[in-house]
Amino acid sequence: MRRFLPLLLLLPACAMAPSAPTVALPAAGAALTDAQVAAFARLALDGIVREYPNKPSNVMASAADVRSPLEMHPAFYGSFDWHSAVHGHWMLVRLLKLYPGSSIDAEARAKLAAHLSAEKILAETAYFEPEHNRSFERTYGWAWLLRLALELRQWDDPHGREWAANLEPLERRVVELTKDYLPKLSWPIRVGEHPNSAWALGEFLDYSLGTGDRELTRIAAARARDYYLDDRDYPVMYEPSGHDFFSPGLLEADLMRRVLPADEFSLWLEAFLPGLGNGELGNLGDPVEVSDPTDGKLVHLAGLNLVRAWTQRGVASALPADDPRRATLLAAAEAHAKAGLDYVFSGHYEGEHWLASFAIYLVTDTGLRP
Repeated sequence: MRRFLPLLLLLPACAMAPSAPTVALPAAGAALTDAQVAAFARLALDGIVREYPNKPSNVMASAADVRSPLEMHPAFYGSFDWHSAVHGHWMLVRLLKLYPGSSIDAEARAKLAAHLSAEKILAETAYFEPEHNRSFERTYGWAWLLRLALELRQWDDPHGREWAANLEPLERRVVELTKDYLPKLSWPIRVGEHPNSAWALGEFLDYSLGTGDRELTRIAAARARDYYLDDRDYPVMYEPSGHDFFSPGLLEADLMRRVLPADEFSLWLEAFLPGLGNGELGNLGDPVEVSDPTDGKLVHLAGLNLVRAWTQRGVASALPADDPRRATLLAAAEAHAKAGLDYVFSGHYEGEHWLASFAIYLVTDTGLRP
């Protein structure tokens, strides 16, 4: 793996995004300025109310199901698709929680209040009742919904408590669907896009541990061990695929650090990524470039950089401070963070409707601290 020098993370002020704000970003885990909070939040504030373009991904059982996104999903109709709307709401909650009194506080609260009303969430919950809708957004959107629910539950704020209570019927329904589905999934889904099982299991574990749902913890941890405990010699040369925004290998490792005791995880990681001990990550160490940020699929690779960065930081967090693998992972994470953040404010909706949420997941160490 090439060695990377420390990099200042900047929002781009280049020809690709002439209208992008020029705001210096801190490294992942550091505090954001008010200008940075506002810049990220603006993408979600504009996106969650933008109904079109839209990719509903719904099953139509009859002509009665031919409805607009807003009619189907009164809370989560914007940001191109349901899951992006959900994690756009999560990002706003995350920023309000970590940076109270910011310049976007009032606007963000107003929009969240309008969308996370009890009435609208009940309508979202009802959408999952017909048989043909029970697999809607499984499991990617489910994972983001439970991340939103957890964020609200862990926020000591009057609005947060109100919205958490409003969200509870949908949260409860998604948990029921998850507990029913996971035991039936005989093999993991190892792709670099939405259905990836390791991503969802990591989110389900964070949610279940954060809320005290022991049954979901048991199911998710057992599935993780069933799927991944015996994995060895991960083929790093096979990543990435052309449309990946997930790294199947790194997500798996980031999941297993949640599941295994530290000593056991260290041994598992040694077998899973044997080159890492010699400072080698192969393709997983090299940030990827996006050939066309206006292409909705090709821009996935910008998100891949951000996901690699947060999973590399996650895996490193489970290793002792003097473990040489930790330094290798953190250096790669820094380089990937710079590469991914450069695309967040591209000026193109294909990426802007979702990349800010991934950036905030990384920068605020989501999954590593409340």
